[in-house]
Amino acid sequence: MSTAANTPVTGEAAMPVVHVQITREQVTREQKAALILGMTQVLKDVLNKPEALTHVLIEEIDLDNWGVGGLPALEFRQQLESRGERS
Repeated sequence: MSTAANTPVTGEAAMPVVHVQITREQVTREQKAALILGMTQVLKDVLNKPEALTHVLIEEIDLDNWGVGGLPALEFRQQLESRGERS
């Protein structure tokens, strides 16, 4: 049995979804709004997707659950800072 939920959507009716993952570090409501607007604009400009159908999901991840270069994010940042680099 086929349902609307598992029927592929094609063409202009396709709903683009952008999933943004960021570390949870006091990102403001205004910054999130700017991310949503920016991602929506990119899909409009590059893929000609309608703004009204573009969905942007922002997921904030605890630093304890984020790793870079084989290290927990905070440890990685500390190593960069000790070398005079920025993360």
